[in-house]
Formats: sequence, structure tokens, C-alpha cells
Amino acid sequence: MKIKDQAQFTQQNMFGTGAPNAAYAQYFLGQSFLNPLTDPQCGLFLANVTFEPGCRNNWHIHHASKGGGQILICMAGEGWYQEKGKPAVSLTPGSVITIPPEVKHWHGAKADSWFSHIAIEVPGENCSNEWCEQVSDEDYSIL
Repeated sequence: MKIKDQAQFTQQNMFGTGAPNAAYAQYFLGQSFLNPLTDPQCGLFLANVTFEPGCRNNWHIHHASKGGGQILICMAGEGWYQEKGKPAVSLTPGSVITIPPEVKHWHGAKADSWFSHIAIEVPGENCSNEWCEQVSDEDYSIL
């Protein structure tokens, strides 16, 4: 369900919006928020990531020599997920996306809806993220 009203979205965003995602702001077009759900030192990091309408992250790749990748569990609002060279996938509450390591992709809110997902960093060996180019306004606007 698309949710343009921030107050209505906040009621449905059960894990909370969190703080502005300042540490990663350079990799997002628009405002995102981060609410860590586990301690990053525990071995399995989960966070609720919230995107304002139209916000999306840059293309990026989760590298790992073994294991790794990311899982997204959509919680509120509506968003997009796209792998390089494939059509974008519409995300609604309950959608689950498994992103293998070494797959270039992006995710974010639809232009007319707030969006949140739980991001799970899959443990692995030699894990790192490579941030790439922005998703162009032209490519995003055709979704």
C-alpha cells in the first residue's frame, strides 16, 4: 500500500524510522533513515532502513569470497528493487528479496510512497560493499 503521508507511514513502520542516515547519505538520492535492530558486532547486523518518497540508494555490490550478500524484508509503504540488466521489482509489505554477493543492484522508495525494509547483512568472508553510480532520474522516472 502506497503511503504518501508521513504520519500515517510512521504508524505502520513498526520498527521505527530511526535517525537520518548521515553516514551513508552520499550514497542515497533523497533522505533515508537508519534504525539498527542488532549490534553490528554481534555477527548478524539487521537494520530498519526508511526512505522518503523518491529516495533510493546508488547502484552497489556486496562483495564476499564466501557467503555474504543481503536480504531485504519489506515492512511498510512501497519501493523498488532492481538488479543490473533486469527489470525493476515492485516491493510491498511482506516482499522478501535475497541478494547474492557480487550482484549489482539498487533499492528504494517509489516516487509517491514512503518505504521501509529490514536489511540483513548476510555473514561471510571478506565482505565489503562497493558503492557505484547513482540511479539516474531518467531511469527512475520510467518505473
